[in-house]
Amino acid sequence: MSTITLYALPVSGHSHRVELLLRMLDLPYDYVSVDNQMRKNDDFLQLNPWGQVPVLVDGEQVIADSNAIMVYLIKRYAPASHWLPQDAVEAAQTQQWLGKAAGEVRYGPGSARLIKQFGVAENYSAALAVTHRLLPHLEQHLGSRQFLATEQPTLADLACYSYIAAAPEGGINLQPYPAIRQWLARIEKLPGFFSMPPLPLPDSAQG
Repeated sequence: MSTITLYALPVSGHSHRVELLLRMLDLPYDYVSVDNQMRKNDDFLQLNPWGQVPVLVDGEQVIADSNAIMVYLIKRYAPASHWLPQDAVEAAQTQQWLGKAAGEVRYGPGSARLIKQFGVAENYSAALAVTHRLLPHLEQHLGSRQFLATEQPTLADLACYSYIAAAPEGGINLQPYPAIRQWLARIEKLPGFFSMPPLPLPDSAQG
């Protein structure tokens, strides 16, 4: 019987990155789908007072924040793996992209998707501006490498993947970025990969 329970939402990119890692590590877990109403319940707020998913419960350990959860899972279950390098430079590069996932990726394509798909009250023009700075940089970065931080996939790739792959659901056109699309395809070929449930594309996509 699994000791791990993941409280998550299937269409959440933050949840998706954690579940990707659980599957790629072949760790058994129980999944509890938490909708917006459940996130306001006292029971859930005891797990995460911010009312956000995902939350991971592993025995007596309760951990919120998707990037923190992924670091925990590697340190606990796969400390010698390529997912979180031990080399100082490679570890720093991985952390740098985890920061991008929480920053530019979330507030660029992630925000655009929230606005278009769920009507979240964020600024679409600001989301596009962040995205149009991020994607050319990411395209150039991936033009000479297979993965974001090292020669093998790391937590950085999983953390950035979900919202960039779903960028078209926020009206963002990925066609001008072949290196990004090739990187997405490489992630999708990793053992244990699965996609988020697709959402309908907006009528028009930004370049």
